[in-house]
Amino acid sequence: MRLALPLLAALCLAACATPRVESPASGAVHGSVAPVGTVTVLERYVTPENPDDELDSLATWPTEDGATWLIATAKNTHELVVFDADSGEQLRSIGRRGAGPGEFLRPNGVFVHGDVLFVSERDNRRVQMLHLPDFAPLGAFGQDVLRSPYGLWVHERAPDDLEVFVTDSFMDGDRFDVVPPLATLERRLRRFQVRFDPAGRPQVGAGVALGDTGDALALRMVESLVGDPAFDRLLVADEHRDRRALREYTLDGRATAGGVAPGVFQAEPEGLALWACTADSGYWIAADQLLPLTVFRVFDRATLAPRGTFSGQVTAWTDGVALHASPTPRFPAGVLFAVHHDRAVAAFDLGDVARALGLDQACAR
Repeated sequence: MRLALPLLAALCLAACATPRVESPASGAVHGSVAPVGTVTVLERYVTPENPDDELDSLATWPTEDGATWLIATAKNTHELVVFDADSGEQLRSIGRRGAGPGEFLRPNGVFVHGDVLFVSERDNRRVQMLHLPDFAPLGAFGQDVLRSPYGLWVHERAPDDLEVFVTDSFMDGDRFDVVPPLATLERRLRRFQVRFDPAGRPQVGAGVALGDTGDALALRMVESLVGDPAFDRLLVADEHRDRRALREYTLDGRATAGGVAPGVFQAEPEGLALWACTADSGYWIAADQLLPLTVFRVFDRATLAPRGTFSGQVTAWTDGVALHASPTPRFPAGVLFAVHHDRAVAAFDLGDVARALGLDQACAR
């Protein structure tokens, strides 16, 4: 099994009409003003809209024939949608509503490591593993401890030995916006050990709860998370309206006082991606979920200092993003993919982003 693929992602943008502006969800800010200095980076394409899907998270996978797939979770239709990452053409849909192997119930997070696809399902309360390219089910885990799993990030400790970090944004009672007591918030972040035997069969350990329970650092509402082993850093986006921030943890689960503090994001910090240019340089890109246009905030990889903001021409109300740093025929500098208004995916050329913001041009080569 191919288990050494680095964290990559892709962005897709084909011609589509200017989006309709609708009443925003709980975290979106309608009619917001972009920060001073925000530049426009034109989308290279936006995929045709499909409002029924309710797209959320994205991941990419390089196929054995040299193409790249862009895989999106479709929460409302309970399936995965597969696009050609270079063209934005929809290739197929995977799965159906259900609780069996290869079936989904509100799939949310998605992550590719090698030829294994990890999918978190909020309403099945599990993380499912599928083999690529055939999407054959490999098993599932977390049903015994997860309540509302959302985001996923996978770290390879050793060949065939993975750590899977999962955010669990369960709420108090039936109210989706009532945060549970602090003492329970250690369960906001869990880490599972997944090992593959020589036959490719996964063995999964018990999920370890890592969330901080102190008032200052506890995670209130969570979804996206991405790690950076070079800096022993795991960033977790806290979407709570009073706490909008990127919280920092070490990879062994210790909360720090670092990250991006509240006050920077106008709306929910949603999609999050690491743009690694060299072993220890690059940028973080985080989506500020705004209407009428998403603002993408760029931070220095090492210091987390702000390095600029950009918006597309139409991309709005973004949930997940995926950054595919490897060159493709259409995107030789790499590509950033971003969900547009729950119904389409936009693609930004990373070379365009680097030039527009005056970033290190080595990142776009």
